[in-house]
Amino acid sequence: MHKISIPDYIDQRTMQRRGRLKIFDSIDPERTAHIIVDLQNGFMAPDAVSEIGTAREIVPNVNSISAACRSSGALNVFLQHTIDAKAHETWSTWFDYFSNADRRKRMDETFAEGNFGHQLWPQLEVTDADLKVKKYRFGAFVEGSSGLHGVLQARDIDTLIITGTATNVCCESTARDAMMMNYKVIFVADGCATHTDAEHNGTLGNMRALFADVRMTTEVVGLLTQKAVVQAAE
Repeated sequence: MHKISIPDYIDQRTMQRRGRLKIFDSIDPERTAHIIVDLQNGFMAPDAVSEIGTAREIVPNVNSISAACRSSGALNVFLQHTIDAKAHETWSTWFDYFSNADRRKRMDETFAEGNFGHQLWPQLEVTDADLKVKKYRFGAFVEGSSGLHGVLQARDIDTLIITGTATNVCCESTARDAMMMNYKVIFVADGCATHTDAEHNGTLGNMRALFADVRMTTEVVGLLTQKAVVQAAE
């Protein structure tokens, strides 16, 4: 698991801007979606082309949040990084310039729909009530990437909980765009993973300062169950 450390200057700057570090005191589960980013075999299996070993360690936390979502009435959405011919055509800059030929071939084979690498990591708890959405860019909301925005709008979702991998790539890209599309974003510090602590914490600093409410898994589960606890006490 990553050693989480957000620099003091980020917290100081955040306090100067808004007077508090944590943003959302409560959420409405019925308007909340847990977005699980790219927890697929191609990123998680040992020796996979894009293996991020730390991602295997966050699975219990992701499952805990998913379970709380199901119990409270929130939605779970599993994003799956996908590569096909159309992605190559419409995102050619990435494929042509940011990977060598060998890696490009391995990525294509790994993340083609139906292949082992494209499938969700088997230790994830996934039910028939959960949704799966294919994603063709790093961020899920950029044009041409996925139908996620339409799915969420049809369900009147206004709050997103972000977990998955890689913290500083697909998770961060999705969270940034989500906030700028007017979603309330909760970024789970111990529910995301990448290659190094430095990269992970760099993203957490960006999220806290400008884009999201950075929380731990136990806090997120508490927010999801808070409404039920209040109702039971009434």
